[in-house]
Amino acid sequence: MSSSGPWVSPRDLAEYAYCPRALYYRRRGPAPPSRSSEAGEAFHERTLTAERRRDEHGWAAWLAVLVGLLLVLAAAVVILR
Repeated sequence: MSSSGPWVSPRDLAEYAYCPRALYYRRRGPAPPSRSSEAGEAFHERTLTAERRRDEHGWAAWLAVLVGLLLVLAAAVVILR
């Protein structure tokens, strides 16, 4: 744990945006186990799993957008005939 004094770094701000308690725990050490800390760990695990899934399958979202655009284009061609 490093003490940066009264200053907050960009890394601290990014970490705070992800988890408001992260800076507190980094400066003061880990919290004792409790129901809320277990719930927080479960939340972070679900969030990280979802982010990894989006990273691995990001092409699926782009494919859905492409199919949607093609359907709109096809509908426009049919309407303008």
